[in-house]
Parts: sequence; structure tokens; C-alpha cells
Amino acid sequence: MTHTPHELSEAFPQDAATIHALKAQDAHFARMADEYHRLNRIIHRAETDIEPVADFTLEDMKKERLRLLDAIGSQIRSATAAG
Repeated sequence: MTHTPHELSEAFPQDAATIHALKAQDAHFARMADEYHRLNRIIHRAETDIEPVADFTLEDMKKERLRLLDAIGSQIRSATAAG
């Protein structure tokens, strides 16, 4: 299987422990991370033509992935600052 780009571990390599802790302690963060992962896989499958989608659908999914990444990053920064 091919490598899936844009994983959270690539976006925040220095924050792996924080991500793990937040997933365990914060249900909202865990849901966001799960949704990011799910959406990222769908986008990857669409981009590699395994399961193609319309261009506007792909763009909408990428925008949602970016919104999730921003929200996840914000929570990671907050947790890091507080910790």
C-alpha cells in the first residue's frame, strides 16, 4: 500500500506525545483526530484515482481537512502551552 501523505504525525512530528495524550483525555480532540484521519484517507484514495470524486467534491474535502488541521493544531498549542 502506498504512503498516505498529510498524516497528523507528519504535520506535528514534535507533538506525538501530546497528540496521544489529548486523544486519551479529550473526547472532542479524539473525534476531530479520527475525522481528520478518515477524511485524509478518502482524499488520498480520490487523488490516486482509487475512488475518484468530482473536482469540487475533492476541493470541499480538502478545505474540511484543513479546517480540522487548524483546530487540531490550536488544541495542541494550547495543551503544550499549558503543560
